[in-house]
Parts: sequence; structure tokens; C-alpha cells
Amino acid sequence: MAEPSKESTAPDKGIYSSFDTFLKQGIKEYYDRSWTTRRGNFIALLIASGSTSFALAKDSVVDGQGAKKVAIGAGVAILLRVGLKYALGGPLGLVMSVAAGASMIAYFIRNQKDIVAKVTKYKASIADVSKRYEEIQTGWRDGKHQITDRNLMVDGLMKQFITTVDEA
Repeated sequence: MAEPSKESTAPDKGIYSSFDTFLKQGIKEYYDRSWTTRRGNFIALLIASGSTSFALAKDSVVDGQGAKKVAIGAGVAILLRVGLKYALGGPLGLVMSVAAGASMIAYFIRNQKDIVAKVTKYKASIADVSKRYEEIQTGWRDGKHQITDRNLMVDGLMKQFITTVDEA
């Protein structure tokens, strides 16, 4: 029964292929939409997304799709995560030496309490969205949903995810 639902020409492209791809796209969309007005939310989202931030940075540089700012931001967020470990125990200079991320780091330091509080919320949100994403994909693979239904549900989940990040 699952075979008819997979007859589409491109069932596993873009945000429909994996949760990591979905999350990367969510981060890119949030960056495009809110970087200038909600830097703290974006920084917290990058930190909460963990290794996906590094993958996003790598993909942006390798693909050359013009998302260098997102790549730099994601790279700096990874450095922030590593730097926080060192900063809590000693040399904050390690983090501060990253010239490309100076403004992001400065913003993070000024708003550290708010950003750290949001990271916890975003990690919970990412875990919830991941669970729901996998439920949608499992339903599609089991033949419970047609591909168009699955795509609509994933698109709706993306909108909910971005709204959740915005409201936190």
C-alpha cells in the first residue's frame, strides 16, 4: 500500500528528504526573515540546532548559493558553543579572536541571559518538531498519507516551527 504514495517525480527533495534538511531550511528562512530584527533569536536557534549549524555552514560554502552570511553566522555559533565551554573555565579571548563574528559575539555577550534562556526553549521545540516530522514521514512511508498530503503537512510544520521561534 505504501508504493502508490511514492510515485511522484521528486518525493524526497528539499525539506521532505530528511529532518536535517528541514531544519537547515528553517534556519535559512528564519535568517532571511528575522536576522536584522531578532538577532538574539537567531543566535539561540543556531546554538540550539547544534551540529546542524555546522552542516548548514558547510553546505552554504560548498554549494555557493549566496548564503555566506548564514554560513558565517552558523560557523560563529559553533565557535560560540565551543567558546562558551572555554569562557566558563577561562580564556574568553579564544571566542573574541574570531573577527568575522565580532558583532554576533558582542550581541551574544550583551544579551547572554536572554539567549541562553531561549536555547533551552528552542532545543525543546526542535525535538518536538523532529518527532512530528518523523511521524509525518512514517505515515507517508506506511501509505497513510499521499505525497501531496505529506508535503502540505511538512510545509505547515515549517510555518509552525518558524512561528514558534519568532514567539519565543
